[in-house]
Amino acid sequence: MEGGVSINLNPKVPALPKFADKTKIDVRYMVIAPYVSIHVYYDEKSGQVVYDVEEPILSDKEKADMDRIERAMREVVNVNMVGDDKSKEGLLDYIDKTARLIISELGLAIEEDSYKRIYYYLYRNFIGLNEIEAMMQDYFIEDIECNGKGEPMYIVHRVFRNIKTNVRFDDMDKLSSFVEKLAQKTGRYISYANPILDGSLPDGSRVNATYTQDITSKGPTFTIRKFTKTPWTPTQLLGFHTMSPEMLAYFWILMQYQSNLMIVGGTASGKTTLLNALAFFIPQENRVVSIEDTRELNLPRENWLPSVVRGGVSSAGVGEVDMFSLLRSSFRQNPDYVIVGEVRGKEASVLFQGMASGHASISTMHGDSVDSIIRRLETPPISLSPMLVNGLDVMAIMTHAVVNGQETRRLREIVEVVKVEQDGTALTNTPFTWSPADDKFYFKKDSKIFDKISQKMGIAREELDKEFAIRTKLLYALFQNKVLSYDDVQRLINDYAKNPAGVLSKYGVS
Repeated sequence: MEGGVSINLNPKVPALPKFADKTKIDVRYMVIAPYVSIHVYYDEKSGQVVYDVEEPILSDKEKADMDRIERAMREVVNVNMVGDDKSKEGLLDYIDKTARLIISELGLAIEEDSYKRIYYYLYRNFIGLNEIEAMMQDYFIEDIECNGKGEPMYIVHRVFRNIKTNVRFDDMDKLSSFVEKLAQKTGRYISYANPILDGSLPDGSRVNATYTQDITSKGPTFTIRKFTKTPWTPTQLLGFHTMSPEMLAYFWILMQYQSNLMIVGGTASGKTTLLNALAFFIPQENRVVSIEDTRELNLPRENWLPSVVRGGVSSAGVGEVDMFSLLRSSFRQNPDYVIVGEVRGKEASVLFQGMASGHASISTMHGDSVDSIIRRLETPPISLSPMLVNGLDVMAIMTHAVVNGQETRRLREIVEVVKVEQDGTALTNTPFTWSPADDKFYFKKDSKIFDKISQKMGIAREELDKEFAIRTKLLYALFQNKVLSYDDVQRLINDYAKNPAGVLSKYGVS
């Protein structure tokens, strides 16, 4: 056998067509070249669209050889090497060399073609995430869901949405040890005493898992929410029609003048995506401190201090660092902006006291309307006084929508919180709305927050309106000129802060 095996974990992402008739769906694309392809097709027998992971098929002899190699490797592989080396190439090479050494020591006769197929499984089980590695490498997958032993896994696909897969765990011990592996990769701890896991994988994907049969009757379960490695940029969100250029220009001005913003919506409505995109508009010199349960934010900036809640190491919670303590200490770190991944409990009082004392903040919260959010803030367990809720300037409400038969996400409305009365009722103003009837965005020009910025900063209201109109045109020009990438958008926003005239003339905006 000759040395060296090539494996490509980033094959070209194909453009998948949309199908009006789901019985015509039949597409195949590579996710780990040249070993694994994905076949998505309509299955006549079950009457539904299915997602098949097509991995190399091993003969009985190859399976037996692989088991021997894998057992021997578990004894000799340096776990730290596999866990800590950040270079994928180095790891792939390490597994290849170790496997070849073991094959010669065991005196196994293996053809090079056979070895390549076996090597894929060694990579998958040692470096990758076993049975779900192909799905983790699939650009089109948003969520991976395992409902327990013997159940087919389901995925949420960007193009075909919820689909059943041909992947399942039929062995309870295998499933338990896989959930332990997930916990290990997130740096968290799962056991019979602590059977629920919430954490982030090294690539930023979010994991929620349960460990024992007494919690979920079908045995261990897990759900993985995948995140794009680089966040969507504001101009990309224009391309998805998630929001309008006017909405983005409005947020750009709000971020510049340190307004307080809360993004609300249901599960998977796009709150974190919007939060990441709006962070592009925070002035580059501003210091940002973020606090999250599990790491999801990926901010395009250097002056950023990300912090994550830490669970305790025992059932007594020894060594636990919760959101409340992180948030309280963050205000001593002199932030210009505090970002809280999700507000749920007592940390809200610290956040709103911070707003009252002049620290700008952005946060997310589960909810579907301004009234329901304000009620949640004012009732236990949060119990804020209406006076503190007044610190909030704007709520952006994200929603799941079905447009032309396709599931999508839209920024449903932007609501300004003008005043919260003593009895908890709120006087609001809604400058921007999305209409599901025609899938269009509408806006009116009487922004109360612009009035507030004008008074606070001593800027004429006409100036703000003029700036808003220019930035709207600029954002649309950027979208038309395909300025979409992370680095390009960030550089341009920074350049605009220093030399607006130069940027405007470059894109022909007046």
